[in-house]
Amino acid sequence: MKRLLAVVLATLLLAPPAAAEPRTTWDTEVFSLVPAPGYPAYVHAHTNGRVYAGTYIASGSTVPSRVFEWTGDGTLLRSWRVPGQLLDEDHGVQVANQTRDGHLVLLETSTRSILTLDVRTGRFRRVATFPDGAVPNYASWGPGGELYVTDYADGVIWRLPHGSRTPQRWFESPALTGALEFGTTGIRYRPGRRDFLITQQTVSDGSVLPTNGALYRLSVDRELETLWTSQPGDLPDGFGIGRSGHVYVALAGLSNQLVELTADGEEVARFPETPVTGANGSPIPFDTPCSATFLGKRILVANQSAIAGDASHQAILDVYVGEAGRAPYLPRRAGFRR
Repeated sequence: MKRLLAVVLATLLLAPPAAAEPRTTWDTEVFSLVPAPGYPAYVHAHTNGRVYAGTYIASGSTVPSRVFEWTGDGTLLRSWRVPGQLLDEDHGVQVANQTRDGHLVLLETSTRSILTLDVRTGRFRRVATFPDGAVPNYASWGPGGELYVTDYADGVIWRLPHGSRTPQRWFESPALTGALEFGTTGIRYRPGRRDFLITQQTVSDGSVLPTNGALYRLSVDRELETLWTSQPGDLPDGFGIGRSGHVYVALAGLSNQLVELTADGEEVARFPETPVTGANGSPIPFDTPCSATFLGKRILVANQSAIAGDASHQAILDVYVGEAGRAPYLPRRAGFRR
């Protein structure tokens, strides 16, 4: 009898573990909660395999923003307090990109600055400052290793030439002037097409209702084309681009959804199908989803809870989409002079 039990136990121990159920499209899990001060912004998937996000602060708070670091499976490792913020003003930091040598590129709103963070040493450095009134939002490297930055308040795409500390007004248009302070958000350069994709939360140039947002194509020759017009109140925000060329956009408005578009702007799907509630099948509903960053065949969504301020909803969510993403453009000259 003892011998039989030993054989059974050995068989059980040597048996391979049961295979996990394959994930289906739009299956959503919680990647990680975001600690105080909460209000996560764009999620950046670093070339070092780790994940980073900065935080925005609720109006009236004097708590400094932080930059958080996670492993690729959602384990929180460490964080850094952002120095030099004007804490009596609205303040926040976006981990907008990285340099070729791995420093994080940060956009800080209260001082209108581009900062870098060396994650090996924890050292911050101020690279450039935007003029009064600017609200730097998202950033993409472009041709020649120049950095292009959207402005949430001023209807401008800024360009920081390689080696310069002075941002230039590269492109301006009434189409980038948002209504009710809901302006220009995501930007990604597509080197194969030599253009930028840009999301606009509201369009107030008269081409559509001012409650509608848009996905624009902006060529390197500065010709602007509307690829897609959102539904009223969607507030398109950060986005990721799949290998297929499809664009996955987080809708930070009342709809609380993700939308999948073809490369030419045709709407393919919305998730969840029912808007407003954010019910995505995970323990945390979408509540101001404001970015969509590829990590493998899933996208990481920063759940900001900007209106409700619900700390239990301030999290990074993991949404399976069934295709891998295209890494953001990172040219050899992506960096700043010291």
